[in-house]
Amino acid sequence: MRIARFTTGEDPLFGVLTGDVDDNGIPDDDCVIVGLNGDPLHVGLHLANKEYPLSEVRLLSPVIPRSKVIGIGRNYAAHAAELGHDLPSEPLMFMKPNTSVIGPDDPIFYPSQSNEVHYEGELAVVISRPCRDVPAATFRDVVQGYTVANDVTARDLQRSDGQFTRAKGFDSFCPLGPWIETELDVSDLAVKTYVNGELKQDGRTADMIFGVPELIEYVSSVMTLLPGDVILTGTPEGVGPVQPDDEIEIFIQGIGNLTNKVKKRD
Repeated sequence: MRIARFTTGEDPLFGVLTGDVDDNGIPDDDCVIVGLNGDPLHVGLHLANKEYPLSEVRLLSPVIPRSKVIGIGRNYAAHAAELGHDLPSEPLMFMKPNTSVIGPDDPIFYPSQSNEVHYEGELAVVISRPCRDVPAATFRDVVQGYTVANDVTARDLQRSDGQFTRAKGFDSFCPLGPWIETELDVSDLAVKTYVNGELKQDGRTADMIFGVPELIEYVSSVMTLLPGDVILTGTPEGVGPVQPDDEIEIFIQGIGNLTNKVKKRD
């Protein structure tokens, strides 16, 4: 099931996408969103008696985290190597504010404080209910589903600050979308990033050092997770810089495509 958050020009709505999405993540022209009564994280899946052609709506970030986005650094060995880092012995956590979240086709604003903004295509996990100390074996009990993320990073600020908060926390630095896929085995999915149509990242989730079950167990041993919280699972090798007017497209097999353009802030 694909759960979307969207607008027709008025208040945001939730719905379930019906129709086919091809192997490249492109939905059919006749795809329709069946409306839901309220946020399914809080009221469950209750279909409304209304349908919206996908071509006539604007997709929004499928979730606005209630409290936090948790990132995981250096979770692909080749990515750690390309940045000159040792492999972590346990998950390396950082946090992005929920104000960094944007949706499909929203602009990523290039901050004046940086001269080196990078893309990072990632699988994102959406948490379904309050939870703490979740065993890896039961991780599915607390997962609503999965979506595509771009962990945008001001790499020069990450180096100069020695920590991640400013480098990864700017408004617009966490694109999410296009929808939440609730039924998916994420153990071995293709993760690809294109910049202006050129393939830059080509990895698989099977190459994660710590898989989704282990990440949920680890993060929830530190902090309570709330409905709508998001865990970013790390990025494959191939990260690199972008400039204003560049278009970033991230594809994850079984979910779809997330596209955003970079814009210079006025």
